[in-house]
Amino acid sequence: MVLVSPLFTGFTSRWKRRHFCLIIRARQIMYLRFALFPLIAISLFGQSPTPIAQKPDVAPNSQPSSSANQGPPPIQVQVNEVIVPVTVTDEKGRFVSDLDQKDFTIFEEGKQQEIQFFTRERSQPVVVGFLVDLSNASRLHWKNYQDAAVELVQNLIPGDNPKFSGYLIGYSNTADLLLDTATDPEPMVQKLQKMKPSGGAALYDAIYMACTSRKLIQGEPIEPRRILVIIGDGHDNASKKTLDEALEIAQRNLVTIYGVSTVAFGFANQDAKNLVRLAEETGGRVEYPLEDVFKDVAGFISTPSDEGNYPLKVGTGLYAAELANGMYRAVEAVVGEVTTQYIIRYVPNSTDAKKQFRDIEVKVNLSNVKVRARKGYYPFAP
Repeated sequence: MVLVSPLFTGFTSRWKRRHFCLIIRARQIMYLRFALFPLIAISLFGQSPTPIAQKPDVAPNSQPSSSANQGPPPIQVQVNEVIVPVTVTDEKGRFVSDLDQKDFTIFEEGKQQEIQFFTRERSQPVVVGFLVDLSNASRLHWKNYQDAAVELVQNLIPGDNPKFSGYLIGYSNTADLLLDTATDPEPMVQKLQKMKPSGGAALYDAIYMACTSRKLIQGEPIEPRRILVIIGDGHDNASKKTLDEALEIAQRNLVTIYGVSTVAFGFANQDAKNLVRLAEETGGRVEYPLEDVFKDVAGFISTPSDEGNYPLKVGTGLYAAELANGMYRAVEAVVGEVTTQYIIRYVPNSTDAKKQFRDIEVKVNLSNVKVRARKGYYPFAP
């Protein structure tokens, strides 16, 4: 038997009571801490932000990326208003820039549409993708096209206006986003000046990349509008995408395509028609700066020479001057058209859910003029 003194017993009881009270108090403090922590966190940091989806303005969807890690999200828009840039030229190819809304009529699937918005304001904001052919086929006159690309960048992206922006894609065996969307033209100019052509041509992949894998500007595709300028010959031998896929993704994203053909005088290119199709069906056109080098020279066929009947000898100053003039005219034509287009917007009155691609026709109540506009659009996601 163990004897415990009353003094020790009383100490033990007091210690137990005190220890029990400490345990209860500690549990209360821990409970308060856990209960108040979310409130303290909210008061200090605010609620965690909830992603807000942008409300798209217009027209058709592009296809989503296969992986979230492949870059920026694809361009996605909804249909509630269709934007149609329109170019009007006379019989000599000069721009007709003084027309009013009453001069235009627009049809979708043969049905006349009510024009909701019309403007002929010059130098409207655009985001321009410059797609440069870096394949071996562009080696012959590479320096000339390099200079033309620089001129296009400097004219279409002035640098002192945030409403004008652009990006650069080079394509050879693969398509590469060399510079993402920005308003400063100088980095793009420097990159262009260092380019050298080699390899194949992945043109269709480059178009697809332009529509799915770049940084977007707020307001696209209404303001700024989307433009692609392809400096190449239309040839493709390296793309994973097809011509039809490239054209569809451009149409779904309301992109207007222009071409500056790198096909030189005297050379045939069976793929040139592909570049024409891309341009015409999206409302643009193709310029051929080297095909008319000799158009103002008369009688050269009757002047034979050992190297052929060429009045402008390669390597001479006159020949170089004609090439430069051809490039200048091409740049001037593309820049002029982009900055002098009429813009029409309308809400379709057709609800045919079965019609995937909807045809568009724009008419002008003038004779002897040529009207260029996109051939149609896709109203639904692929």
